[in-house]
Amino acid sequence: MVDNKPTFETIQLSDLESMAPEDRDALEFGVIGLRPDTRADIYNATEANMAGVDPAQVLGAPFFSTIGQCMNNFMVAQRFEDEPDLDDIVPFVLTLRMRPTRVRLRLLQARDTERRYILVER
Repeated sequence: MVDNKPTFETIQLSDLESMAPEDRDALEFGVIGLRPDTRADIYNATEANMAGVDPAQVLGAPFFSTIGQCMNNFMVAQRFEDEPDLDDIVPFVLTLRMRPTRVRLRLLQARDTERRYILVER
């Protein structure tokens, strides 16, 4: 039997957009969905557990200025502004509210989709 569960590398923007919240929660990596104003409107259970941040603190908050301040730079936040179509994996070190943690971020955005995604693989 082949496991067709999407992985950090294989999941597509369209998959994330159409996925039920419980299916996003079952993924083995963090999923953060941001509206065009950078307010978070998706924060899966995996990311909440790994980051130790309650979804109530994240959902509706301006992500880069309040939650993900360490990502408010040219490597992450600025790329969403500069690249209307984006699918890239970036090695990164998370530093806010935790000891420095090496992760891989996958940045996903398409000009025909309002929501942007940051996937986090620890």
